[in-house]
Amino acid sequence: MPGISGLALYLPPYRVQLADWCEWNDQSWDKIRNVVGRSFRMRGPEQSVYTLAANAAWRLIQAYDIDPRDIGYLALGTESSSDNSAGSVIVKGMLDDALAAHRMPAMSRECEVPEYKHACLGGVYAMKGALRYLATDGATRKAIVICSDIAEYERGSSGEPTQGAGAVAMLLEAEPQLLHVDLAGAGSASDYRMVDFRKPFARFRGQPSRIDGQMQDLPVFNGRYSTSCYIDATRHAMNALLSRQSERSRDYFHSVDAVFMHRPYHKMPASGWAMAYLFALAEGDAAARAELREYCAQADVDYEAVLAEIGGAAPDMRERVHAGLSGDDAFPKASLLLRGLRHSDFWQAMVADKLSLGSEMMRDLGNLYTAALPAWLAAGFVQALREKANLDGQRWLALGYGSGDAAEALPMRVADHWRNAAARINFVEALGDPLDLDQDQYVALHDGRVAALDPVPAHDEFVVDAIGERDEPDFRDVGIEYYRYVANGHTLNRTR
Repeated sequence: MPGISGLALYLPPYRVQLADWCEWNDQSWDKIRNVVGRSFRMRGPEQSVYTLAANAAWRLIQAYDIDPRDIGYLALGTESSSDNSAGSVIVKGMLDDALAAHRMPAMSRECEVPEYKHACLGGVYAMKGALRYLATDGATRKAIVICSDIAEYERGSSGEPTQGAGAVAMLLEAEPQLLHVDLAGAGSASDYRMVDFRKPFARFRGQPSRIDGQMQDLPVFNGRYSTSCYIDATRHAMNALLSRQSERSRDYFHSVDAVFMHRPYHKMPASGWAMAYLFALAEGDAAARAELREYCAQADVDYEAVLAEIGGAAPDMRERVHAGLSGDDAFPKASLLLRGLRHSDFWQAMVADKLSLGSEMMRDLGNLYTAALPAWLAAGFVQALREKANLDGQRWLALGYGSGDAAEALPMRVADHWRNAAARINFVEALGDPLDLDQDQYVALHDGRVAALDPVPAHDEFVVDAIGERDEPDFRDVGIEYYRYVANGHTLNRTR
């Protein structure tokens, strides 16, 4: 069963401490810390989604001693791409420059270079494509999947504290060293949601020209509706997974050792996972419903009202938009039940314990869109090593989500000899010693006035060298990014 053999991260060196952000914006630090996290990263003046991706992949190649000639599949999952034609081949070009600089062989011309896009789920789709490749015509090769994104929100919006930027590269093999992924037992779900979270091109109309060439990628979103879509999609993906399992739904939830989910902010996965379990109880047998009744009694919530809300047909999310209900919680009774259970034994055993591995470390990454889920997997392995935990053979579950909406529930099993591969994960090194931005620096970087910030010196990484401006009959490169590889502060190669 193919799966994941390695993980590597790259985070830009520009950080916003959310405690500082709260002070600048007169917001409650206690609330932001508990709901969102501690800090987030921002793309720097010489960076783009492609340099972030290439930097993560370069660290993966180095950390796991990958022979580039063995790579037959290089995929990019992102919702921040700034080129509507090329995708991961841009990353391949940068990697070949670094390989040449280090006198290493180039990647094969036979390497496939797809890009996957579906909001935050693009990376999971790319991973599934890689696993299928390894299970068929690429069984003797290696695959690399890179999840790279830049999460930007308008200043003053509810999404502003949930920004982030970074990339995670994954090495996948037919004989994995970290995680076996059971695609045959996975669950998928998708349904069009209209106004959940979108990035229509109309947003770019009238935007001023930016020095760094990348337009501001601020999404159109509806927060409460998006939360309801997340919960609904998780439910359907889990139902699809559970239909493929031999054990009862309730037993499966209990048997999973650790759960990793897409996390736009710290609190969201806990709510999504807890709600998925409540749905399973409401749709289960008499014993399952008796358990749900007991929880309702503990939280002093009407059982019949909860059962009527979540025990039957799922709400029609598109119809809610037409009916003007997109600003309302689609599951108000179940949400009330969850609030009443947050300090119960149920919450500790079913939610806190199963989602704890690596969760605390993720508070310093912000929202990485496609990279959020694989980053959490990396954090989980790093914490397990630090605590000398025994993960051999554990059952893990990865739940990916992409606004729109679509979700994937992937059952995984930890490889028996995972420690050596996990020891190469560079999570702590990626956190590094970042530059904490003050308010003026943050506003300037956010709004594209990059000249107001001196770039942190690059080291063993790729940066944007220039943005094309020529528009002549015999040569056009308007808007095309050119890159250079910087080793020890010195440029060695340019991707032109």
